[in-house]
Amino acid sequence: MEYLSSSEAAERDSEPQRILCCQCGAAIEPNAANTCVACLRTQVDITEGIPKQANLYFCKGCERYLQPPATWVACSLESRELLALCLRRLKGLSRVHMVDAGFVWTEPHSRRIKVKLTIQKEVLSSAILQQVFVVEYVVQHQMCEECHRRNAQDFWRAVVQVRQKVSHKKTFLYLEQLLLKHRAHVSALRIRETRDGMDFYYSQKQDARKLVDFLSTVVPCRTKTSQELVSHDIHNNTYQYKHTFSVEIAPVCKNDIVCLPLKLAHSLGNLHQLVLCTRVTTALHLIDPSTLRGSHCCLIDP
Repeated sequence: MEYLSSSEAAERDSEPQRILCCQCGAAIEPNAANTCVACLRTQVDITEGIPKQANLYFCKGCERYLQPPATWVACSLESRELLALCLRRLKGLSRVHMVDAGFVWTEPHSRRIKVKLTIQKEVLSSAILQQVFVVEYVVQHQMCEECHRRNAQDFWRAVVQVRQKVSHKKTFLYLEQLLLKHRAHVSALRIRETRDGMDFYYSQKQDARKLVDFLSTVVPCRTKTSQELVSHDIHNNTYQYKHTFSVEIAPVCKNDIVCLPLKLAHSLGNLHQLVLCTRVTTALHLIDPSTLRGSHCCLIDP
């Protein structure tokens, strides 16, 4: 009989116990299935039911991706938003536990997006199996509804008519820079130049209202609205209107000489009737050349 010292017995007890795999006979640590990982993978595929290939729809006009059923979202390559959109396109992820997800680099012009997923699932009597696989997405081109309407150039629901009755275009050149800076023109279907101003066409009334609100914060103007009935469905009692917003900008620019009515000049602090416009914002900033006293005048709807 062989006797072990206390140190050797403690060392043997501390070593992990091993058993033989019931399939291939390899020595493994005990688990609930008594099977090695290689044999488990040959018997159970936890990725079953999860597609390895899917489609993404991309609009080249506005560079947005389709989020079913009818929402288009802007996502850059290898962004968190695009990864979330890709994972929503996969069916069967709710039956497994996802450990990690990330992009696999592909050529930007290959129209392929690859996502590497790491998932876990409980199999065969509480045994946890982990597996890594790659899902390939094929980017398909599809034009969104807004780009369809923009290319057609004849469908609109609201128009903003911006007018200023002056002989020069200094105000509109200034407005052009502001529109480009704040991207207030992005949702417009088309922009048409007229004799005394510009027309902005929109597919929704809310977009036209946003432009009117933006103009009222940068230039002195007054607004009038009107609507025209296009169609009426008597069965479900729905109406289709075309809305028109008329925006009239004050015909005064910086360094212009303004002749004020006598009553208005008295209400502004007894200014002289001939004043100089020094600045144009949402109000007209005026200064009396004789006394150098300043005041401001707002454009009020009649």
